[in-house]
Amino acid sequence: MSRPPLVLASGSPRRLQLLQQIGVEPDAIIPAEIDETPHKGEKPRVLSLRLAAQKAGVAAKAAALDDKYKNAFIIAADTVVAVGNRILPKAELVDEAEQCLRLLSGRGHRVFTSVAVMTPKGSVRSRIVESRVRFKRLSKDDLEAYLRSGDWRGKAGGYAIQGYAGSFVLKMSGSYSAIVGLPLYETSALLGGEGFPVLAQWGSA
Repeated sequence: MSRPPLVLASGSPRRLQLLQQIGVEPDAIIPAEIDETPHKGEKPRVLSLRLAAQKAGVAAKAAALDDKYKNAFIIAADTVVAVGNRILPKAELVDEAEQCLRLLSGRGHRVFTSVAVMTPKGSVRSRIVESRVRFKRLSKDDLEAYLRSGDWRGKAGGYAIQGYAGSFVLKMSGSYSAIVGLPLYETSALLGGEGFPVLAQWGSA
């Protein structure tokens, strides 16, 4: 069955794997590089929704330059980790990661992941998922080992739940796939609701 092309606006291997998990293979990957700095006073939920929609728009403009993807569906997502209304960075430096982990140690935090789908007609629909995670109290050895692993690099809040940091999680509620980076139920529902044949591909998997 033929279908419209699909573009994933992310270079994240974990988001690609999650999309493939529900039988959806993007035709192109166009990472959307944007300024992710929060606006003054911006709440974590609002930031996540704004960045996902912005990424979809940037990728759509890039896709339109190629005739093969002019009428593509675009999927973009953004994950924000917060303690209260304090937004934690996507850690790129070891000092940033250490500050995040010390803040998360022994307490709960929220993970907001938004997914935005832009249709071939240019309309955008979004969903946001709020999940809650509680870390154990991290020992000096925990911190040193995790920082040494490099598994935190580029991750919101300085950790990846699908990696070594999964051993820090005492409790979680919400969507595991959203915490990893792409809420699968919401992604499938958005695509299906806009006419993209998600289920039609399962028979040939």
